Amino acid sequence: MIVEEFVHVVLDEVDHKVLKPSKISTREDEQNIIMQKLDCCPEKQPIDSSKQPVEILQQDELPKEWKIPRNLSVENIIGQIKEDVSTHSSISNFCMHTAFVSQVEPKSIEEALKDEKWVDAMHEELNQFARNDVWFLVPKTDEMNIIGSKWVFRNKLDEAGVITRNKARLVVKGYNQEEGIDYGETYAPVARLEVVWLLLAFSCMSGFKLFQMDVKSAFLNGFINEEVYVEQPPGFEYHQHPNHVFKLKKALYGLKQAPRQWYERLSNFLLSHGYERWMINKTIFIKKANSEIILVQIYVDDIIFGATKDSLCEDFVVAMQGEFEMSMMAELSFFLGLQVKQSKDGIFLCQSKYCKEILKKFEMESCKEARTPMPSSFYIDADAADKGVDRTKYRGLIDSLLYLTTSRSDIMFFVCICARYQANLKESHFKAAKRILKYLKGTTNVGL
Repeated sequence: MIVEEFVHVVLDEVDHKVLKPSKISTREDEQNIIMQKLDCCPEKQPIDSSKQPVEILQQDELPKEWKIPRNLSVENIIGQIKEDVSTHSSISNFCMHTAFVSQVEPKSIEEALKDEKWVDAMHEELNQFARNDVWFLVPKTDEMNIIGSKWVFRNKLDEAGVITRNKARLVVKGYNQEEGIDYGETYAPVARLEVVWLLLAFSCMSGFKLFQMDVKSAFLNGFINEEVYVEQPPGFEYHQHPNHVFKLKKALYGLKQAPRQWYERLSNFLLSHGYERWMINKTIFIKKANSEIILVQIYVDDIIFGATKDSLCEDFVVAMQGEFEMSMMAELSFFLGLQVKQSKDGIFLCQSKYCKEILKKFEMESCKEARTPMPSSFYIDADAADKGVDRTKYRGLIDSLLYLTTSRSDIMFFVCICARYQANLKESHFKAAKRILKYLKGTTNVGL
């Protein structure tokens, strides 16, 4: 709404070089100058009409929600009026993340201690140790095999690549463990990607949705049977007992037996609640109630579950929350690099986020797009006459592309051809692999 006081203030501030006003005699002239003044403000992002075309809309071309003042001419509006209006709420998510999380991952404990956000993240990790009763302080002796520890700092991203939180993890140096003293059996079953595919197909066929949950600091819930001693966390030593060490009650990240102990704790909990371990794959647990069924898929600390009846899912969630601390629980949308979209018509899978990460990793973000993964006239062979290239970089590219074929069967054939020449690769082979990246540049959102 235009008020008279605002009109006079704007008119006093008008730059004559920009507006060149003549004698103001009508209200329409005043409104025209005000609109020009507002368009000249930096916040409105002025458009240089000499460089960019200006779209002038007629009265009947305006969106229905726009209300045109009686004395305001549409020809005075500069810019794309069809575009959405920018508001404060449109950048609320960005402000929320940037204000409360750090954008930089520290390389050392000294850098982390200078940032308040990372100090809070380390305190959160140590508080998690206290809640789970992970360790207790004991005097150090010469007979102990002391294992060192270090901090690992990572920025957690969502499927859109936005930093959601800062995660500080205290990891022990498991490579200093001695077999028979610090650890025994270490094997723990891990879900194969084919099993995840099978679960997605079964849920789509049966018509029920899948959900996911994440156990907070999962490895801290596994009990250990050996005597393990760990140094005090760097930067958080006890001043009263600087020479003491921690004796572990439960597993820590980095211990060789940590995955096994966590799997045993979780599997025993599910078996005690009436679930049965699938004979073909030990990471799937099944529970039947009359004609209804619930499936639980375990991948380390990530859990996928779904049921033909909602009450079974609700009972499972209540049981898990009563035993473990959960950090995330929602409808399945992002799992192991797979972006999942569930709907009534089926399930859509894509790896657009992972695809963009590959392009960034191999410096192909600004490359030209290709319409096909390989040209029709292209031929690839051993090519012994060509010069060699870096094997490590090429093999890393092939590994990344092979995982991308999880949802991109259109590049499967060409990736397998390039994978044949990893032992004695040449520049022509690397050129062929880069052609696949150029094709991915223009098809990042393609999926199944």
